[in-house]
Amino acid sequence: MSKFFAGKTAIVTGGGRGIGLSVTQMLLEEGANVAFCARSTDSVSQALEQLNARDKVMGQVADVRSAESVDQFVREVTMKFSSVDILVNNAGIGIFKPVGDLSPEEWDQVIGTNLTGAFHFSRAVIPYFRKQGHGQIVNISSLAGKNPMAGGGAYNASKFGLNGFSDAMMLDHRQENIRVSLIAPGSVDTEFSPRSAGSDGSWKIAPDDVAAAVMAVLKMPERTLMSLVELRPSRPKKG
Repeated sequence: MSKFFAGKTAIVTGGGRGIGLSVTQMLLEEGANVAFCARSTDSVSQALEQLNARDKVMGQVADVRSAESVDQFVREVTMKFSSVDILVNNAGIGIFKPVGDLSPEEWDQVIGTNLTGAFHFSRAVIPYFRKQGHGQIVNISSLAGKNPMAGGGAYNASKFGLNGFSDAMMLDHRQENIRVSLIAPGSVDTEFSPRSAGSDGSWKIAPDDVAAAVMAVLKMPERTLMSLVELRPSRPKKG
């Protein structure tokens, strides 16, 4: 059976666990070469061991908040796999406090990871997309990108910003055959935020479900752009 992404190379940010790891796994199963980055050596090592894809996968530590780190990562990807065709901007962090209790460092960490990181990676891959005449970017946002919540000042700002950034980038580059899509899940069963650790997440969206939506977006015919996908738990927790 032929693999849909055979011969293509994808970059997945925040690929060491959760949604990013699920996306990486599904892309590999569909024949893609995949390069993912994570925040720590342990995350990279554990993910590589779980993926067990040998020469089809590359994992490295990279700081998405740093343009220099991102540029170096993308250069190494193209050296290993010769090209890049797909970017999934998934790296994210949640720090939830009232604005008056947020430190400048916490604000910078959330905005830098969730929003600036998507800019750095998009800016780094677009020249390759232009040269080869095609490319796809999928930005993983959140329903918090349109629904403010108490304690969500930094997170809401990062996701509202990512939504606007994604829409503008789509308009900037659609005539260059560069398709930009946004996926906005509700509550996902991951531990990206300390407040979600240890709680019952059986009612939430599974990381594999978000990854399946990424696959659906990427597999659309070139003539069609699925620009926005919203995902919600079918039966959210009451109260």
